[in-house]
Amino acid sequence: MTRRTPLNDGHRALGARMVDFAGWDMPVQYSSVIAEHEAVRNAVGLFDVSHMGEIEFRGPGALETANRLITNDLSKCADGQALYAGLLNEQGGFVDDVVAYRFSPERILIVVNASNKDKDFAWMQARAEGVKPVDRSDDYAQIAVQGPKAVALVQRLTPVDLTKIGTYRFAEGPVAGIACIVSRTGYTGEDGFELYCAPGDAEALWKALLQEGQADGVKPCGLGARDSLRTEMKFALYGNDIDDAHTALEAGLGWICKLDKAGGFIGRDALAKQKAEGIQRKLVGFEVTGSGIPRHGYPLLKDGQRVGEVTSGTQGPSVKKPIGMGYVPVELSGEGSTFDVEIRGRAVPAVVVKTPFWKK
Repeated sequence: MTRRTPLNDGHRALGARMVDFAGWDMPVQYSSVIAEHEAVRNAVGLFDVSHMGEIEFRGPGALETANRLITNDLSKCADGQALYAGLLNEQGGFVDDVVAYRFSPERILIVVNASNKDKDFAWMQARAEGVKPVDRSDDYAQIAVQGPKAVALVQRLTPVDLTKIGTYRFAEGPVAGIACIVSRTGYTGEDGFELYCAPGDAEALWKALLQEGQADGVKPCGLGARDSLRTEMKFALYGNDIDDAHTALEAGLGWICKLDKAGGFIGRDALAKQKAEGIQRKLVGFEVTGSGIPRHGYPLLKDGQRVGEVTSGTQGPSVKKPIGMGYVPVELSGEGSTFDVEIRGRAVPAVVVKTPFWKK
């Protein structure tokens, strides 16, 4: 059965085009993907991300239990700090990529991808040594407020001093009179916040943000703009750019894997071995220099031979170029390396470039 977020009726009232995404009825766009994308780059956009999952560890030993499951190191964080991390299998491939929030050593919240929530929860339950996780997904709605005018918009609605919340930091307080977790995180490459509230409060919060943001040029934004924004930043999408068959090192995410962390983590030994031996393939960002847009699954060719495939691709609205990502042999991963993308039966030239594609 397709699930709906608390904002579903509101999306439909705004004329959103709805699609099935990971079993959820979600807006893909309201006006146009490009208009929504540009609103986030130049003003402020709102995203309903209430489909994401939230899994909590609570009680004595919560920090230690959660920290053994993720690749990054919560023990080095302060209370009120979040970090990006992976859940890995024993081979170093991704079970999921997550954001972990440290409220205190006795309260850790891990936010997981909607498509993986049930799998992740079962995986954590089976491997948690100490505090057992609790699925809190039904207790939270989540709205992302993103763009250069996002901070000013949220600040007008809250007494919380947002200047004291740095990147990947969070606080608890009212926004538009609604109790929220106010997290300076996002998936767009722009400044802004992800606001967590009770599902019953989501509609009032969404409407308050839309109303207050009218002078800022606020736009509600769908999955289409979310995808083009994150692709321009080379932010990985689970199921496309990262999965259980590619390791964190191959994905260029070794920086979120603390191999020397006390207690280690699942997949640590496989990554240490791969780091010592060297990777054979690597996720790269590339620009198409011929005509055509790279799409997920299109073959990557070198001298007519298939060497990989596009994991994500789009016509970047901000960079004004066709861009993509894909895994290629490590000898083709250097900046300036060339290969072809097979687009509708044609071999179209492409070149590896420095990422992120979008730089302010």
